[in-house]
Amino acid sequence: MNEPRRRPPDHPRPRLWTAVTALLLAALTAVLVPAVRDAGYFADPAGLIPWYAAAWALFAAAVWSLRRVPQRRVVPLVLAGALAVAAVGLTGPPLTSTDSFRYAWDGRVQAAGISPYDHAPADPALRGLRDGWLFPRGRAACAGPDRAAVEPGVCTRINRPAVHTIYPPVAEGYFALVHVLSPPGVRHKALQAGGALTALGVTGALLLVRRRAGADPRAAAYWAWCPAVAVEAVNDAHVDGLAVLLSVAALGVVVRRRAAGGALFGLAVAAKLLPAVLLPGALAGVRRWRDAAAVLLPAAAVVGLVYLPYALVSRSSVFGYLGGYAEEEGYQDPAAGGRYALLRLVLPASWAVPAVAVGMVAVVAYVWWRGDPLRPWSGALTVTGTAFLLMTPGYSWYALLLVSLVALDGRAEWLGVAVAGAVAYVAPRLLGGVTVQVLYGLAAGAVLAGWAARAGRGVRSGPPRVAQPMWKESP
Repeated sequence: MNEPRRRPPDHPRPRLWTAVTALLLAALTAVLVPAVRDAGYFADPAGLIPWYAAAWALFAAAVWSLRRVPQRRVVPLVLAGALAVAAVGLTGPPLTSTDSFRYAWDGRVQAAGISPYDHAPADPALRGLRDGWLFPRGRAACAGPDRAAVEPGVCTRINRPAVHTIYPPVAEGYFALVHVLSPPGVRHKALQAGGALTALGVTGALLLVRRRAGADPRAAAYWAWCPAVAVEAVNDAHVDGLAVLLSVAALGVVVRRRAAGGALFGLAVAAKLLPAVLLPGALAGVRRWRDAAAVLLPAAAVVGLVYLPYALVSRSSVFGYLGGYAEEEGYQDPAAGGRYALLRLVLPASWAVPAVAVGMVAVVAYVWWRGDPLRPWSGALTVTGTAFLLMTPGYSWYALLLVSLVALDGRAEWLGVAVAGAVAYVAPRLLGGVTVQVLYGLAAGAVLAGWAARAGRGVRSGPPRVAQPMWKESP
C-alpha cells in the first residue's frame, strides 16, 4: 500500500482473504466499543491502553489483509469498515474530551443572536441560555471529574468556562448549523452524528482523490478503519474532522484548479488553523510567484471573508483564547510542559523554539524544491509529520489530519505519531516523566525505519523532484 502506480495482482484464494479481512474488521469494531465506553476513564485512564493496543493491532492486521483482497472488492470493504467504525463512535457519550460541550454551547449562543467571541460560558449575562445538561445544578452538581464550578451550586461540563472561545469562524458556523438542525434534547448525539458524517465524507474524498491520481484505493483504509477516527472524530466529535474533510478536498482540487484549491485551504484553516501546515505541500515544485499567489491569495481572502462577519458583530477579539491557549500548552515556554519533548532531550529548553523554526524552514524548503506538484499530499505529510515530531503536541485528536495524509500518500509508518499522541494523552503518567519522549521517540524511530526500508528497496519514500510543472504555463 505504498502508493502503488499499477493495479496489484489479485492474490490466490480471494474469498478467503475477503473473509479474513471482514472478520478482522468485525473484531476491530468489537474492541472499539469498550474503548469508547469505558466508564472508568477518569479514575484510571491507563485502563484504556489495553483496548487501544488491541484496536490498533487489529487495525494493522485488517489493513495488511486488505492487500490480498481482489481489487473489485476493496472499495466496498473500505466503505463497510468506515460505516462500522463510525457507528462504534456513536455508542457512548464523549469519553476522553469535553470539547464538544463547548461546541454545543457556542452553537446555542449563536442561535440566540450573540457572538460566541463576546462572552465566556461562565458570564452571568448568558444565564438565560443555561440548561441542566451543560450547567448541572444542586449539591452533587460538581461531583463529576469533568465539571467546573461557575457559581455557588452551579457547575458546567464546558472546559475553561471562564475564557472566551478559541474556535475559528468556519468551526463556529458548523456549531451553529448543528444546533439549528438538531431536535430538542438530542444533546451530544447531534455533534457525534456530525462527526460521523464528516468522517465518512473524508473516506469518500480519499477514495475519489486516489482514483483520480491513479492510485490503489486500499490506502484509504488507513483513515476509514483507524481507531482514532472512532474515538476522536466521532465519539469525542472533534471539529478536526471537518477541517480534515476540507483539507483532503483542497489537496485533491489544487492539483487541477489552483484558485479553488486555495479557497478550500482557506476554509480548512478557518475551521481549525492547523491545516495551514499543508500549504507548503500545495506549493511543492512551484517556481513562479504568480503560481504561488494563485493558491495563497484565495486562501487568505477566504480566511478574511469568513472572519469579517464575526469581527463586525463582536465587541471582543475574534481570536478569543488563542494566545492564552498557546501559553497554557507550553508552546511559548518549553520548560513548562511536554512540548518539544524530543528536542529537549538533546538541546536546552530555551533553544527549542528556535530549533523548531530552523527545522521547519529546512523541511519546507526541501518540500518546495524537491516536492511532486502532482502529489501535494506527499510533501504535506512530510511537513506535518515533522511538525508533530518537533512540537510533540499534547492532544491526540490533532493527529487526525496526519492520518488523512497517510491515507492519501501511503506511508503508514507515520501512523506511529498518532499512536504516540493517543497513549500520551490518555495515560500521561504511565511511564513517569518520560512518557512523551519515549512515545514520540518510538514514533520517530518508526518513521526513520520506514524511510530506510524504502531506500533499501529503491522505493520513493518522500516527495521526489519531478520535471512536470504543477500547472500549464499561461499564454
